Amino acid sequence: MRLPRALVLGVGLTTLGLVGAALVRVSNPLDAVIDDPAARPPYDPDVDSDDPEADLPRAAFATHVAPFLARYCVSCHSVEWAEGGVVLAFLDEVAAVAVPATWEKVSAAVRSGRMPPPGRPRPEPTEADALIAWSDRAATGNWSGRGDPGRVTLRRLNRSEYDNTIRDLVGVTVRPAADFPADDTGDGFDTNADVLSVSPILVEKYLAAAEAVVGEAANNADVWRRLTNPPAEDFVPFVLRGSPPQRADAVKGQRVELGDDAAVARAAEIDRAYYALQAFADRAFRRPVTHAEVGRLMRFVETSLANGDGFDAGFKLAVTAVLVSPHFLFRVELDPPAGPDADRRLTGFELATRLSYFLWSSMPDEALYRLAAGGKLGDARTLAGQVRRMLRDPKSRALAGNFAGQWLQTRALTEATRDPVHFPGFDADLRRAMQQETELFFDHVVREDAPVLDLLTGEYTFVNDRLARHYSLRGVSGSQFRRVSLAGTGRAGVLTHASVLTVTSGPTRTSPVKRGKWVLENVLGTPPPAAPPGVDGLTGSGLGRATTLREQLDRHRSRAECTGCHARIDPIGFGLENFDAIGAWRDHDGNAPVDATGLLPDGRTFRGPAELRAVLAEKPAAFVRCLVEKLLTYALGRSLRAADRAAVDRITRHAIRSEFKFSSLVVALVRSDPFQKRRVTEGSAP
Repeated sequence: MRLPRALVLGVGLTTLGLVGAALVRVSNPLDAVIDDPAARPPYDPDVDSDDPEADLPRAAFATHVAPFLARYCVSCHSVEWAEGGVVLAFLDEVAAVAVPATWEKVSAAVRSGRMPPPGRPRPEPTEADALIAWSDRAATGNWSGRGDPGRVTLRRLNRSEYDNTIRDLVGVTVRPAADFPADDTGDGFDTNADVLSVSPILVEKYLAAAEAVVGEAANNADVWRRLTNPPAEDFVPFVLRGSPPQRADAVKGQRVELGDDAAVARAAEIDRAYYALQAFADRAFRRPVTHAEVGRLMRFVETSLANGDGFDAGFKLAVTAVLVSPHFLFRVELDPPAGPDADRRLTGFELATRLSYFLWSSMPDEALYRLAAGGKLGDARTLAGQVRRMLRDPKSRALAGNFAGQWLQTRALTEATRDPVHFPGFDADLRRAMQQETELFFDHVVREDAPVLDLLTGEYTFVNDRLARHYSLRGVSGSQFRRVSLAGTGRAGVLTHASVLTVTSGPTRTSPVKRGKWVLENVLGTPPPAAPPGVDGLTGSGLGRATTLREQLDRHRSRAECTGCHARIDPIGFGLENFDAIGAWRDHDGNAPVDATGLLPDGRTFRGPAELRAVLAEKPAAFVRCLVEKLLTYALGRSLRAADRAAVDRITRHAIRSEFKFSSLVVALVRSDPFQKRRVTEGSAP
């Protein structure tokens, strides 16, 4: 028997209207800043957490903010001068808090070190911390310290998550999502729920993929046997349903006469199908399914048996229906009717799902399901233990390919081209080796629980013979990657990986602008604004006698509309000019010696990539905070807002106090309010 495709699709999509109510956006509170880790006593990173009220600098406008503005700001930001259109000459606190957008700018400028500008007196760290804390509160109006965890839009699985989930759920290794339309990205990540739309063609692809997956499973005897006869331990939510589980209504209604072998056999098949579908749907929907949901799936089996088409035909249709259900294709977090509380804590199954798709880009495993069913994931030490277990698991390599590949933009290597005249050695093998180096390096930091600062300063990497030749490293042979020391080579951390240096260059030359912008966005977390309309790049026209790239950019930067941003961008990019457009070391650009000196916005200077890296590492909190922002954006699947700043700061502080260990950073992240809670009432927050 073959039921119409529309019927299968209809059963799978029948609940779309129910889950559609979960479409929403998010935000989170802000109330803390990074303080001096040396002033804090050691603590247990698994169970201790930052208390916002205890850590918050008690900044007051009269005693902290007004003196800061008078000492460092008003000379340029008075009513008469209003540099950059910002006025900071406030008469009292009432006038100050009336302009929250101004304090958003102030917080960002002081936090990044852009303000006060070079040549002006610099505030002490405690002064800056107090101003930032007060500015953050003024920017959001959050004076009470009570957080807003925000709401995450109902989000479908992206292509990577779909393939990984099929692998772990069904047990087949096909990758059907390769035929899906490409996922859009938001804030640099394809986990952003607001851009993961569903087109008519994707719905058709979902049904075709489900049929292909079921066909592949049915052709594998071991896989099919497990799906149709799951072991007892697959009944994950047994603690919720009681023991033994309820029997199917269809089974309870059977009249089985003694000696009627056909009736007995049919009842046994229905019984087996019910519990097999229940076990499969439990895992596919990532929560305990209801008996009504299983009953709808059982219609396929019952109809198939009644028509004489057999058990397998009906079971295939039922499994196909599960794989096109919104409860499988979307990560659903349905809220109860809004009550007196504005937010709620996620259920154990919702938390397990967020955790597994964050660290594995796939569904929860048996251990997570059982802890969720038993209500134990809310225990701090249990959750920390699961995080560390999951990071050690090979499935955490998804973080390297999916998170790091997008954060560091090395996914773009697949489309990078180079002029074969200028770079004849840039081929497919080198491109693959570049990408694999960065993924292996990031995966090493994750699975070995190395300090996250290794991403910036680690003097080691992973190469094969092809990449070793590119780096002029000796003693490496064969295609297998192995760890090597970079001491004395001028390289360290991802900043000097050929993958990063290549995607931030052009087809024929390096781009200090792209590289400087990349560092500001992905290392310092202070991205520059977009170029003003009508401003052209370096086209070669109007450059006069400029010969070197630095001279060309100096001429470009002399334009009034370009000066401000390029003063921040270009010096950092020039610090990496010892690496050519495919990341090979060079001392000359053509006939001219490379000039890799620079001046940062906060007045610090450097010469060459090693000194640039050392200058960036002098303020590790900036890099760690940027990494936290990127990880939280990726994990939540939504844009961060001003109200998330407090959570970002607390996670950053936790990582600093925990010696920058990657696992401690992740533990703090998954214990944060934005990750563990969601706002029930609708509406937007700052």
